[in-house]
Amino acid sequence: MPTGKVKWFDAERGFGFIASDEGDEVFLHASALPAGAAAPKPGTKVDFGVADGRRGPQALSVKLLDPPPSVAKAQRKPVDDMVVIVEDLIKLLDNVGNSMRRGRYPEKGKATQIATMLRAVADDLEE
Repeated sequence: MPTGKVKWFDAERGFGFIASDEGDEVFLHASALPAGAAAPKPGTKVDFGVADGRRGPQALSVKLLDPPPSVAKAQRKPVDDMVVIVEDLIKLLDNVGNSMRRGRYPEKGKATQIATMLRAVADDLEE
């Protein structure tokens, strides 16, 4: 089965081209992509079958070999920045814990801020 890289793909129009490793250009229609797959980005490595189409070679049964890039990873904060944030959050939660040992919940507005910070840090930690 030939391999190559997506040269370009227009998701709105549903087609693009693959530059095969042999140097040929192969037409890529959206119907040849795996069900539920996102539109491939230029440079995505693919494995595909070839058939003669009306205007030349056409890709069939395309398999995406490169994992799609993670949007979350691209937006993640650098590890050095996260260390400082996590350490500050630990100090904040330690103060909340000490307050609760004395029988007091954080004030309503402050509790909402702490919960928002926890969710934001959790989102940054997730992939």
